[in-house]
Amino acid sequence: MARQKGIIKLKGTIGGVSFYKTQDGDLAREKGGVDGSRIKNDAAFARTRENGAEFGSSASAGKILRDAIRPLMLNTADNRVVSRITKVMTDIKNLDATSARGERSVGTALALPAAQALLKGFNFNKRSVLGSVLHKPFTVQQNNGMITISNLVPVNDVVYPSGATHVSFKSAWAIVDFVAGTSSVEYSPEVNVPLNAVITNVQCLPPNIPIGVATNLYLLSVEFFQEINGVQYSLKNGAYNALAIVEVA
Repeated sequence: MARQKGIIKLKGTIGGVSFYKTQDGDLAREKGGVDGSRIKNDAAFARTRENGAEFGSSASAGKILRDAIRPLMLNTADNRVVSRITKVMTDIKNLDATSARGERSVGTALALPAAQALLKGFNFNKRSVLGSVLHKPFTVQQNNGMITISNLVPVNDVVYPSGATHVSFKSAWAIVDFVAGTSSVEYSPEVNVPLNAVITNVQCLPPNIPIGVATNLYLLSVEFFQEINGVQYSLKNGAYNALAIVEVA
């Protein structure tokens, strides 16, 4: 693959070379590869088909997760989150030691503690890892989904962007069935506190228990605001807003 340089950027295929635009810039590569019908039917490509099926399954698992908690991701995810989630899901799928090659899945693997450990701690914004923004321990109650941050001193325990006057905490309890492709999510009300030296006990409690019996995911988000004339405006600062999976069960 090569980068396009110059004033005019090409798109499409010219002389066997494909020109296209990506997040990394305008690229070009020679067109080639094996005919699609051969990959689908030739026995020599059985392993390729199996790998493709498993990759597709991992990508679908990532989409199920993203769709489930999309409201939390709006201001707290980076532009590489899709590929990063797919990578984690692929690593989880690889732990499926019971399914046949080509049929290994995230849903089967997540019954294992080792697979759950790969998902726990995933940060949706690589520019703002939760642990680098919130410097205070918190607890997660799995029976009701409540996340508690005790004795928080916002001005000391939170790393905040210039201009921020308030910080909001919000949690989610999601039950995601990666086999059936379904999910149920309950969100806590936002807990909004000023960035001052007042000691605060933050409790993010979803109002209900989500429906289902599958993988339980507990998430915590941190978002910053600036108050002007009594109105708070989201800074939508990708360098500081954070969202992470803090527990998996």
